[in-house]
Amino acid sequence: MQITDISKVLNRPPEGWGLTRPSIDVRSLEQTVGAILEEVRQEGDKAVQKFSLQFDKADVFPFELTREQIEAGATGVNEELKAAMRQAAAHICTFHMSQQHAEPSVETMPGVRCWRKPVAVEKVGLYIPGGTAPLFSTLLMLAIPATIAGCREIILCSPPDRQGRLHPAILYAAQLVGVTRIFRVGGVQAIAAMAHGTESIPRVNKIFGPGNQYVTCAKQLVQREGVAIDMPAGPSEVAIYADETCHPAYVAADLLSQAEHGADSQVVLVSAFPDVINRVLAAVDSQVAQLPRAEIARKALVNSRAFIVRDEEQAMDLLNEYAAEHLILACHQPEQLASAVINAGSVFLGHYSPESVGDYASGTNHVLPTNGHAKAYSGVSVDSFVKKITFQQLTPEGLAGIGTTVMRMAEAEGLEAHARAVEVRLGGSQ
Repeated sequence: MQITDISKVLNRPPEGWGLTRPSIDVRSLEQTVGAILEEVRQEGDKAVQKFSLQFDKADVFPFELTREQIEAGATGVNEELKAAMRQAAAHICTFHMSQQHAEPSVETMPGVRCWRKPVAVEKVGLYIPGGTAPLFSTLLMLAIPATIAGCREIILCSPPDRQGRLHPAILYAAQLVGVTRIFRVGGVQAIAAMAHGTESIPRVNKIFGPGNQYVTCAKQLVQREGVAIDMPAGPSEVAIYADETCHPAYVAADLLSQAEHGADSQVVLVSAFPDVINRVLAAVDSQVAQLPRAEIARKALVNSRAFIVRDEEQAMDLLNEYAAEHLILACHQPEQLASAVINAGSVFLGHYSPESVGDYASGTNHVLPTNGHAKAYSGVSVDSFVKKITFQQLTPEGLAGIGTTVMRMAEAEGLEAHARAVEVRLGGSQ
């Protein structure tokens, strides 16, 4: 990790402090991804099969798993893991059930009543990465709020191994949370299939789920064509503010828990104490050698940064500019510092709140905005799976009370028919 000392920087704004993320040529990426999307749109299942063989080395058809295949595959999960998944699912369910709130109707003036009604998105597509790590936990994070919201169809796409199989834990999680159909398809071709529909994979109304830069690019491109997505969710990242009360081994473990996600992940360490940074980085060097995914973590660390800051205020300026997917405040009285957080996907307070609890079992959702998108996006919630429809109902007296206002505004905009729609009801010209 590269160490940058900004403790003496006074006037330069935070965006000039070297907060860059790993990236690839966007124009080239969009051309590559766009070509795949178009071929799947034109050729359907044939193209999906071609790209599955090309990218996942899996010659799979039909793509959809039968109930018998799902049940047989799920038996590969041991009882201890099943119990852990059930407990995690219960916590996720409890947290997300609390997000359901009935909104009252409001009388904006006598005789004019307005309200909103949440209605579930009918068909949702969930993308669950496989690759180097089968993220069955992400399936819990997406399918549970989708079920709570009342989505009628929950479609799952996930990349198979070379034998065309999905990880048993993904299949068990799907059974646990009410996924309706499962397809052995990954990558850009999965996003294309859910966005456009093929002979065997249905088109959905909204696509959810994280992925690599190719999957993220595919989601952003299909969004331009009218298919809703949850958010731009790319490579994972964590930022940690650590003071002199931190445990360097804890902080190092948290940094590595994100670095092991992928070579394009990034971790950021911020402290006003140079000795803390040195001790944490020494612990990182010691711990990374013990990881099965050490090579991946080391590649991520090349693109990662440690910042020496002047004080907590400068630290929060930097962290809010970075807008991390995960933010850990490993410091004294983290609750007070948390009040200064304005840009982050999910925040972890204190020395005993590792980011991994949020990834799995505390109950909060781990599908979060990355790459600075936490400045404008929230993480996935029950609200992500509903749209809220507004209603209004007026009495004759209510229309009489508001009618003149509507007509004058419509006439001022040159929209005479708008004005007449009110006028005819008030006994004016027919």
